[in-house]
Amino acid sequence: MARPKPNAEGSDGPQTQPEPSEQTRHVAGTAGQVAGPGDDRTAHADGSRRHPVVLAEQERRAADLQLRIADWITAFAGSMQFVYLHIALFAIWMLFIEKSPWPTLTLIVSLEAIFLSTFVMIGQNRQAAFQQAKADHDFNEQELELKTNTELTRQIHVLTTELHNRLLDKRARQRP
Repeated sequence: MARPKPNAEGSDGPQTQPEPSEQTRHVAGTAGQVAGPGDDRTAHADGSRRHPVVLAEQERRAADLQLRIADWITAFAGSMQFVYLHIALFAIWMLFIEKSPWPTLTLIVSLEAIFLSTFVMIGQNRQAAFQQAKADHDFNEQELELKTNTELTRQIHVLTTELHNRLLDKRARQRP
């Protein structure tokens, strides 16, 4: 069913927003347990609810040590601390460790670039898989919502037709 939601502009009257269905509230990977509107499994730290696909992906990644390590490396390599660390290490290397640092430093930087590009590709593959899982979930939810709305529309039509026929019968009986 839909509940009215005030329009942000206030000019078009109430808009409807679908209630989360049982399938929407189901958290993938929890063996049939259903997460309700107040369930902590769907709550984010700021109080907002999380998409079931997000929760399933977080659970999957948290369960695998290799994925946790890859996530940590990717997060660190994409931070300013990583940049500052490299500035300091390269400056120390060039100023204090080697008089002719370029051959060794070039080798180290090239190897690091190979590994970092691999971690970038891992992150892109992970993001693509996540987006596909979310798109599939959303498509299934929209299909379910469409079927529900179609059935409700049919039921409303049947009830309206029945009500109309009863009103016509009542008028016909009241006429002399």
